Amino acid sequence: MSSFRQRFFMKRQNAGFCCPEISHKAAMNQHLKPQTPQFPAITTLGVDGFLVSFGAKLTEPANRAALAFRAAIESADPTGLKETAPSLTSVFVRFDLARTDHATLQTTLNTLLTQRDWYDAPVPEGRRRWYVPAAFGGENGPQLGAAAELAGLAPETAIAAICAAPLRVQTIGFAPGQPYLGALPPEWDIPRQTDLSPRVPEGALVVAIRQVVLFSVSTPTGWRHVGQTALRLFRPEQDTPFLLRPGDEVLFQRVSDAELEQIRSNDPDGGAKSEGQR
Repeated sequence: MSSFRQRFFMKRQNAGFCCPEISHKAAMNQHLKPQTPQFPAITTLGVDGFLVSFGAKLTEPANRAALAFRAAIESADPTGLKETAPSLTSVFVRFDLARTDHATLQTTLNTLLTQRDWYDAPVPEGRRRWYVPAAFGGENGPQLGAAAELAGLAPETAIAAICAAPLRVQTIGFAPGQPYLGALPPEWDIPRQTDLSPRVPEGALVVAIRQVVLFSVSTPTGWRHVGQTALRLFRPEQDTPFLLRPGDEVLFQRVSDAELEQIRSNDPDGGAKSEGQR
């Protein structure tokens, strides 16, 4: 067989085409077998971006890896870097085509990925812990009972669970400054509603799939409204318009409906206090 034909058949076999030594049934089974993505993974996104992914679904290590890797990219500041943005399990990297190219930046990202086990990386420094007053149930959380029942908890126990420990800001998304917080204990792996609630107010505390979302705007939602804060999460008039950052922590502190109303009337920060974290 000529060298050309050898290369041709080698390429066919490597690409997954059947050859005489593989039965039709085996070839079909190979074709139907689901391919498991390998992570971390780098994919091209648009004409000037990459997506560096650490998992196909949200886990604590994948979220931590995304936060840590984003911080490492920002610190490395490779030539041509324009911006980065983390999601729950990935990092978007946008670059300037006039200053670098896909191959150069992908090499940089690959090199950075090999420098450590990002799933075991610490959460980046500079994060803050926020103490946030929240009222639960009644008009300030009309779906508390339904959410608690789905979690197998009494309403008071549900409130205690939400306020028990700090929750990480896993990402900011959907609306300007809107944080996704987690993770709640396993019993809170409850589904979203099949129908939308017509509208929840700004500062609403809603739950589903082991996460808490604080709404930065008034909007319809499929998440269950269990509590209310007085936070202004999006402040377009300020130099830093988003109150919370990915990697921050939020600890909810229960207050009464009357106390929340007083906070709303007297404190433009919604009663939120922060302290630095290492």
